[in-house]
Amino acid sequence: MTVCIFDIKRFAVHDGPGIRTTVFFKGCPLNCWWCHNPEGISPEIEHFTEEIEFDGITLNKELTVGRWIKVNDLMEELEKDRIFMEESGGGVTFSGGEPLMQHEAVFALLKLCSEAGIHTAVDTSGLVSEHILQQATELADLILYDLKSLDDKIHQEFTGVSNKKILNNLEITLKGQARVILRFPMVAGFNDKPADHNQLLAYLEGLENLDQVDILPYHPFGTQKYNRFNKKNRQNGFGIPSKEKINSLRDELINAGFAVNIGG
Repeated sequence: MTVCIFDIKRFAVHDGPGIRTTVFFKGCPLNCWWCHNPEGISPEIEHFTEEIEFDGITLNKELTVGRWIKVNDLMEELEKDRIFMEESGGGVTFSGGEPLMQHEAVFALLKLCSEAGIHTAVDTSGLVSEHILQQATELADLILYDLKSLDDKIHQEFTGVSNKKILNNLEITLKGQARVILRFPMVAGFNDKPADHNQLLAYLEGLENLDQVDILPYHPFGTQKYNRFNKKNRQNGFGIPSKEKINSLRDELINAGFAVNIGG
């Protein structure tokens, strides 16, 4: 069995507890305007030509984004980082893109990690079939569940999809075996207004089995990727949320009984 990935990030500290190795899978059903991994949206391997200026000369560099790798070979790569995982209480995180678009390979990897005693996390948008998500909660130790906006109209405009299935799947996920941490990407100009946060809090307080929320402040680090990979950049108008708004939401979540991390 093979899987299509576009990156492996070692020594990750924002994708779950401890030091982790994060595998980024190609393909995502959302198309968020602020996405910092635009090269992970298409499920296909992509080829680009990058122009590089050197000493007044323009050079073309051919780029390939994505590669197919056998599940067993990928597992061998992950095993190399075991010492760092064990010493820090870390593990492996499957991210993307949307890893559950390649659920058969993810499930195989989750089983192999479990047999090897490696802690696992799946970072998901929640826009997958219910039965796939249910099986993920049975195999993974942790689900990192992204929630962008409670306003369906705004969600559709800026991600390309409705949030209805995502919200329904969140409630299903919370009934599963894996622990769930909600991740809220906070983007100035999209979901940083008091009304957005009031709506979020009202919704979260009605959920059971959710005890932690991670606030992920937007950053523009991925902006250069849009030029590099010839992608349309729709990030204009979005910005880094202010510390005051981040801290305000953090305090409101803590007062509501949630543990809160900023940055994952």
